[in-house]
Amino acid sequence: MAIAALCVLSLFVKANDIIDEVIWIVGDEAILLSEVEEQRLRAQYEGQTIQGDPYCVIPEQIAIQKLFLHQAGLDSIEANESAVNHNVEMQLNYYISQIGSKEKMEEYFRKTSSEIRQELYNTVRQQMIIQQMRHKLTENIKTTPAEIRRFYNTLPEDSIPTVPAQVEVQIISFEPQVPIEETERIKTTLREFTDRVNSGNADFSMLARLYSEDTESAKRGGELGFVGKGQLVPEFAEVAFNMTDPKRVSRIVQTEYGYHIIQLIEKRGERVNCRHILMRPRVSAADKATAIAKLDSIAQKINAGELTFENAVLQYSQDKDTYMNAGLMMNQQTGATKFEYQDLPPEIARQLYNMQEGELSKPFTMMDQAKNKEVCCLVKLKTKSNVHKANLVDDYQIIRTMLEEKLGNEFIEEWIVKKQKDTYISIDPEWRGCDFEYPGWIK
Repeated sequence: MAIAALCVLSLFVKANDIIDEVIWIVGDEAILLSEVEEQRLRAQYEGQTIQGDPYCVIPEQIAIQKLFLHQAGLDSIEANESAVNHNVEMQLNYYISQIGSKEKMEEYFRKTSSEIRQELYNTVRQQMIIQQMRHKLTENIKTTPAEIRRFYNTLPEDSIPTVPAQVEVQIISFEPQVPIEETERIKTTLREFTDRVNSGNADFSMLARLYSEDTESAKRGGELGFVGKGQLVPEFAEVAFNMTDPKRVSRIVQTEYGYHIIQLIEKRGERVNCRHILMRPRVSAADKATAIAKLDSIAQKINAGELTFENAVLQYSQDKDTYMNAGLMMNQQTGATKFEYQDLPPEIARQLYNMQEGELSKPFTMMDQAKNKEVCCLVKLKTKSNVHKANLVDDYQIIRTMLEEKLGNEFIEEWIVKKQKDTYISIDPEWRGCDFEYPGWIK
């Protein structure tokens, strides 16, 4: 693909003069050289490895996407706008945090932040539609126990997955009590910031850079980017969405993360962009020691049979994610209750490593990464399985998922081949010299 590479080198002949060309046509949709180059740059920045010539692989991937998008249009499949916008803002904020600033991001991609946001919006929206389309195509693939057994029995020994050690964990977690004096100190400081900004004696974004304990947004002067109401905790959202004057600072807002003051930047329909300063009360060593002693007393009652772990969760735990589930932790990556050790917070993994089923840990402290707060915890090892080859008794769901994924991939491959035959496809002669995964593009 030497010619394609030369085209890329000529893409930017001057600072803002872009040469572009249509290299593929799929149905009534064109694939542009600039699209290919954009995806190549993004993959390079995100550290993704492209197997093969990117100027062969990327156009074919885009063409496959267009087949899915065309079918999604026929089936009236749409993306959730709130989810799209949330993912776009997360990706933008990630770029800014990694590159260093909005200006450096614009320089790297040679586009304004508005152009980058729009391209990300289009990309994320299409990805979500394609995901839904793939799900719709394969949603009726079901397997019976007999089929799963036959599949497992035909697997070569080296194809049977090794299931790593896994555990199920119950947790009691709460924050050490914060002295009233510390809370008042935080509020006094935030009131001073508010007065300085409202009187014109200080810039909110500069104060956020200097003092906000939300480290990621502090790098951007406290700016959160455009978000929907559902992306914010309720207490914060209620204040942010009711603000109207960008020159004024909000009242102090308390959330599970700490205490905030907010400044409106802009509203766009159902989304808002604002700045905030977050401050968290400090917890002394004595306060933590008191909380640990409380957990130790709870553990003694559980071990003596005076209190069940499940009732202790209801009485004492402040972990909203596990409170109504008897303290049982959920693996956010899999949606199941089993964890590999590396998927757990390291403080919990260390406690569990040498424990037996049904055993309680000693009380310990750990950082709640979501809130960036130190909490005191007590955990119980509910179940534990060692490393083993998957079997139908213990790992039926894993085998079932393997079979359904295999059948789904086979169905998708057959669907793509059929769509190639039924769709008008034209490829520029200079872009045909590829070993495509699906040969049917060239007719």
